[in-house]
Amino acid sequence: MSEPRRIVVGMTGASGVAYGIRALELLAAEPDVVTHLVVTAAARITVGLETSRSIDEVEALADVVHPIRDISAGPASGSFPTSGMLVAPCSIRALSAIAHSHSADLLTRAADVTLKERRPLVLMVRETPLHLGHLRLMATVTEIGGVIFPPVPAFYEQPVDLEDLVTGTTARALAQLGMEVPGLGRWEGPGESPAPGLAGGLPSQARTANPGQKV
Repeated sequence: MSEPRRIVVGMTGASGVAYGIRALELLAAEPDVVTHLVVTAAARITVGLETSRSIDEVEALADVVHPIRDISAGPASGSFPTSGMLVAPCSIRALSAIAHSHSADLLTRAADVTLKERRPLVLMVRETPLHLGHLRLMATVTEIGGVIFPPVPAFYEQPVDLEDLVTGTTARALAQLGMEVPGLGRWEGPGESPAPGLAGGLPSQARTANPGQKV
């Protein structure tokens, strides 16, 4: 039996914590994946502002939760094998720290380790409009091996609601880590496109417990 794949998920205080939450839900449905979650102090506030969930409920979706200041945690070391890292959402502050290799906390240290070990790092940067400084930071991260993945929806998937939109975008971000998860629609050409409402085909554990609950 093969070893489980470790995926590090970081959540910052940028708007869009729904993407990080959905990533944890999708990965929880994968039996061979172990998630390691790192949440910033600002992200804890944003969870309360943008969702009806408690931070405890969000952390319960992960297999392992690391305190943001715990620089002794596994993901802080290159000798800790992982299959990559997703930062969802990624604030401009975190983007800047990663671009400049400024490992001020476990999230930015784990991201730096991911880059130096040549593992996939995907940043769902949530900011608009962008000034030249933001674009230069994105270019720097791209040059050193990261993937800038703004959460831009694929409308060819014909999402029927916000949940479908978040699921489709998050699934495409996870695909950058080599993860094929339910909810990932791929364009096959006219007449071959995914059926509307991809999230409707997700396993129950990969959807919100309450369809009316905000994520």
